[in-house]
Amino acid sequence: MILTLDNQTQVDFTKSEMIPAIIQDARSGIILMQGFMNSEALNVTLKTEKVTFYSRSKSRLWTKGESSQNYLNVVSVHTDCDNDSILVLANPEGPTCHLGTQSCFGDDAKPSLSFLAQLEDVIVARKNDDPAKSYTASLFAEDLSRSCQNVGEEGVEVALAAMKHDNDELTNESADLIYHLTVLLQRQGLALEDVVKCLIGRHK
Repeated sequence: MILTLDNQTQVDFTKSEMIPAIIQDARSGIILMQGFMNSEALNVTLKTEKVTFYSRSKSRLWTKGESSQNYLNVVSVHTDCDNDSILVLANPEGPTCHLGTQSCFGDDAKPSLSFLAQLEDVIVARKNDDPAKSYTASLFAEDLSRSCQNVGEEGVEVALAAMKHDNDELTNESADLIYHLTVLLQRQGLALEDVVKCLIGRHK
């Protein structure tokens, strides 16, 4: 169930005054951290759209990022089938862990497909760099037609590799295609998430 300010009372706090709340990156799917919420913390989370826990060590509400500014911006809040635990999809501002890692479970605890979100972040970060020092920046400095050409050429290479039944080459050419497609999408003001939304819409 998706939780809102109107239906938050559906959460069952009768078993415990505090229930576990798992925070997941809404874009990459990476589990960022786990904490505990009481009914007040849940209410504040829904109202402010900033993940807020009940700190057992401080005995008070604690908004993630209140000191570091690394807030967790709520996208949606869900309860499980028993209504006694919470999953929050959020967009993090900076690293979630106080140790500086993206996740409190360490940087190795990532689903493999989450790297596509990381790749997109790298492309966004480098697109305004010096074109002489960054291949990615050099692509953005060229005419749009060059990016279109790159996608077309890589698509052909993917098809040719498949026709040859060369899986190593197919994997490498597919990686090139995904990279150049991501660049092209960024140049057009789009993201991989927009493509995923389109696929989801077709699946329904």
